[in-house]
Amino acid sequence: MIKFNQYLKEKYGGRIQKISIDAGFTCPNRDGTKASGGCTFCNNVSFSPYAMTKETVENQINDAMQFYKRRYKNIKGFLAYFQAYTNTYAPVEKLKEIYDKAMEYDEIIGMSIGTRPDVVPDEVLDLVATYTVEKPEIWIEYGLQTANINTLRNINRAHGVADFVDAVLRTKKRPNIKVCAHMIVGLPGDTFEDYVETAKLFASLPIDGVKIHPLHIVRHTVMEKQYKNGEIKLLDLEEYAEIVAILLDYLPDDIIIHRLTGEAPDEELIAPSWCSPREKQKVLKTIDEAIKRHKLNKKLQVIN
Repeated sequence: MIKFNQYLKEKYGGRIQKISIDAGFTCPNRDGTKASGGCTFCNNVSFSPYAMTKETVENQINDAMQFYKRRYKNIKGFLAYFQAYTNTYAPVEKLKEIYDKAMEYDEIIGMSIGTRPDVVPDEVLDLVATYTVEKPEIWIEYGLQTANINTLRNINRAHGVADFVDAVLRTKKRPNIKVCAHMIVGLPGDTFEDYVETAKLFASLPIDGVKIHPLHIVRHTVMEKQYKNGEIKLLDLEEYAEIVAILLDYLPDDIIIHRLTGEAPDEELIAPSWCSPREKQKVLKTIDEAIKRHKLNKKLQVIN
């Protein structure tokens, strides 16, 4: 396994910086097409610095490129990350217009498109595949979150596990598109067996990368109310780290690890406190220690 930033560094000879973009999309489980209110954990402002912005895609890219060039001296290129809401949820003509604006920059080596597995018709996948001709790094990120259908229903995802499997298989018919799958550890109703089942599902499919996030509660969400009513119990950092260490065993050795944690800005975060950006390095260190401990314990079991 290799971490995403290391994969990019080795492939392109230096730092590739991801630029988060809000292109003004919404979601089919927000606007009533599939459901209303969105996922119970979702306040997209907490995930994207540009969420709910009125800035154009071009301005967001230009501002971000200038900022990161000042901050880092060894940047080799950028990756456009369409992050906020469902970034394939529009007519193909509109999607082409939006994607084209990002792909016209020579310094941008590709894009990562965050979306739901039930909003990727073949014509959208065909469009995305066209960008792989000139841009080497084209990803679609599918949020499954869990392989437990009851949990998916309870968190108002408004899609099923079969939608995810179908989306991955259809996407990989376009072999130059890379797929990243998302899971959340700690969703209410999920057990350790559900986490393992989700990891096994990822391992059984032609997935190129994964993101594993801890459940964290942010403001202005259904889960905020549930948490304050005592309906949700969150994992502590040590529990989460141990679970991640075990889950990695179920994933293929060649899979790319995009993330092993997640955080929200302090002004948006309700709990747990270790999902603050200020705690990120501590979280990653705790996960690394759990991974090393897990590997050592396995070796000791073999010896004994």
